[in-house]
Amino acid sequence: MQTERIRVMQKTMFTLFGILIGIFHGISQDAKASKKAFIDDLLSKMTLEEKVGQMNQYNGFWDVTGPAPEGGDAARKYEDLRKGWVGSMLNITSVAEVRKIQEIALESRLGIPVLFGQDVIHGFKTISPIPMAEAASWDLEAIEASAALAAREAAAAGINWTFAPMVDISRDPRWGRVMEGAGEDPYLGSKVGAARIHGFQGASLSDPLTVAACVKHFAGYGFGEGGRDYNRVDVGLPTLHDVILPPFKAAVEAGAATFMNAFNDLNGIPATGSTSLQRDLLKGAWGFDGFVVSDWGSIGEMVPHGYVQSLKEAAQAAVVGGSDMDMESMAYVNHLKDLVAEGSVPEALIDDAVRRILHLKYDLGLFEDPFKYCDAEREKEVLSDPKRLEIVRDMARKSMVLLKNEGNLLPLPKSGKSIALIGPLANDKDSPLGSWRLKAEPNTAISVLEGLGAYSGNTLKYEQGVRLTEGTPLFHFETKINTTDRSGMDQAVALAKSSDIVVMVLGENGFQTGEARSYSNLDLPGLQQELLEAVYAVNPNVVLVLMNGRPLTIGWAAEHVPAILEAWQPGSESGNAISEVLYGDYNPSGKLPMTFPKSTGQIPLYYSRTATGRPNNPGSDLVFWSHYVEGNEPLYEFGHGLSYTTFTYSDLKLNKTEIALDDTLDVSVTLSNTGSRKGKEVVQLYVQDHVGSRTRPLRELKGFQLVELEPGSSKKVKFQINKEELSFYTARNLIEAEPGAFTLYVGGSSSAQLSTGFKLVK
Repeated sequence: MQTERIRVMQKTMFTLFGILIGIFHGISQDAKASKKAFIDDLLSKMTLEEKVGQMNQYNGFWDVTGPAPEGGDAARKYEDLRKGWVGSMLNITSVAEVRKIQEIALESRLGIPVLFGQDVIHGFKTISPIPMAEAASWDLEAIEASAALAAREAAAAGINWTFAPMVDISRDPRWGRVMEGAGEDPYLGSKVGAARIHGFQGASLSDPLTVAACVKHFAGYGFGEGGRDYNRVDVGLPTLHDVILPPFKAAVEAGAATFMNAFNDLNGIPATGSTSLQRDLLKGAWGFDGFVVSDWGSIGEMVPHGYVQSLKEAAQAAVVGGSDMDMESMAYVNHLKDLVAEGSVPEALIDDAVRRILHLKYDLGLFEDPFKYCDAEREKEVLSDPKRLEIVRDMARKSMVLLKNEGNLLPLPKSGKSIALIGPLANDKDSPLGSWRLKAEPNTAISVLEGLGAYSGNTLKYEQGVRLTEGTPLFHFETKINTTDRSGMDQAVALAKSSDIVVMVLGENGFQTGEARSYSNLDLPGLQQELLEAVYAVNPNVVLVLMNGRPLTIGWAAEHVPAILEAWQPGSESGNAISEVLYGDYNPSGKLPMTFPKSTGQIPLYYSRTATGRPNNPGSDLVFWSHYVEGNEPLYEFGHGLSYTTFTYSDLKLNKTEIALDDTLDVSVTLSNTGSRKGKEVVQLYVQDHVGSRTRPLRELKGFQLVELEPGSSKKVKFQINKEELSFYTARNLIEAEPGAFTLYVGGSSSAQLSTGFKLVK
């Protein structure tokens, strides 16, 4: 009787569930039909000039809340707004400014609201760690929460569109924008990019505290020759399809609202005008239904690229190529009308672009309420919410990577010691914010001096030692590095000599990383290496805290200094988070998302390299193999990171040793905490495909899990592998898996040794 009753209840529940699904599906279909009808109707009323206007984005570096400007670009932009010839503005960063712009736009004939975009990269007013640092956490939930906080603050200030995430894979830390991405690996980069998209966009774009994401830079920007920003990119099809493109495809699958194309040319074609990238692949094969915006001025930059002769030709190449919105080239607003009239550009391409732009405005709810992002009380409340600081502090702690801890110098004892705090970044409240700090007030980060000062058990004294920069670094100008002023070095050395332990905070100024900050030398800049060696000479009990936006070449430090913590540029709560890690109140769990080379000359250096026809010959003195005389091995490999506890891996098992193309392989491994502290470990799974129709990497990341264990405890960690993880760009120019032999590696970094094999069969 009881069983029958349960069956009846289950049947009733399933019936109700089916009805609800049907109703929801009907509502969903009705909503889609209503949106299409609305946009079709609006598009039918628009003149060609108004359509082109929707494809035009202007920068807002002018006093939009004051009287109408007279003369120059500002006057032109104001008039175009009033006529409805502006689809989007950027660099409008407050409710008052957004409201004013929207009021002007609504004066136009059709009153189409404006989109407001901004580079909300890793925070708006409250700054999280740089994206490279967030990727080092391998904690997708924390990364999503960080992006959600940035979205809340930006949306509360009137912004509804962020130019993030950057999902460019790069293997060259000379490129300053590695700080803005997730590192060298496409699998990790795909997961991090999707998490950031989910954080920015939330469950619905209609939520007034979410923003539309913009995935950039499509495509190849991270492979600029020589690590120089804006430089040419020349890569083969396997690198393009196996390394560069996967995070972008994952972004489409994650529901990204928009894409941004890239400054670079890709194999001779500027990305901004690439039909194969934007129309054939993104909007065609991948089915992306959002819109593509150019990067700043990149349409006009096709002229100096030597791809077209004039701005008019650039406009034609861009719109035919699939660029839907022009950021600050004025190419579309000046030339598209004439190009359509001449028959050089079909109006159908204009209609497609405008339809995509209007779709986003509809989804954001701007047609229903153009001022939905203009709540001054909400702006004040969100930007002062005390919870925001704990979110970025938590993200900062999780981002830090313990590179070395010889003799367990860390964590620091909490009492009875004299600690010398030394370095140009130790009392720096600005550099931790990084270069993409947007609305954050300068010098508002918690310094390491302030963070360590909150712990009262030890005697703490501070000396700067040397200055890192000359003058005041700024976003738009080159940062000048101090190479001559040693006036504070003697005092720092004297303090170190009289102290039990030295904490040195060295690295890069916040404006030494980011866009256009490419460096040919990755050593500690300025006089910092000299300071480090002088301090170590009088007191070898040195804890080196690195505050930087890219991998640095710290070979001397790795050989001599007993403890090294990679803290990156950790944001608003920098000093508090660093101090909690140094004192052991937080056990570090971060892992490197990018290889640290021994020297700049090794670059590009990455873990997923191929073997070449002359791989290493262990035990041989012969020189005829692919190597540098100084060695091929990195200083710290991809995935490396230590803890204050220890972990061991054992009992790697597969549920079978052969799988078919449509089958799934179950993998399990036992992780044990063999130390004395509770800690987290990033369990990493790598795959090696031994033979392929194209040469295959020695190993590729294909899974990871963040596992927390109490001392003495163990856990069975499970993964699944199927043909998606085993697929690559084959000699048939298809993404597919090929039958053959594979080896699995599981461990705490890309040098994991625990392994087993299996075969993929037809």
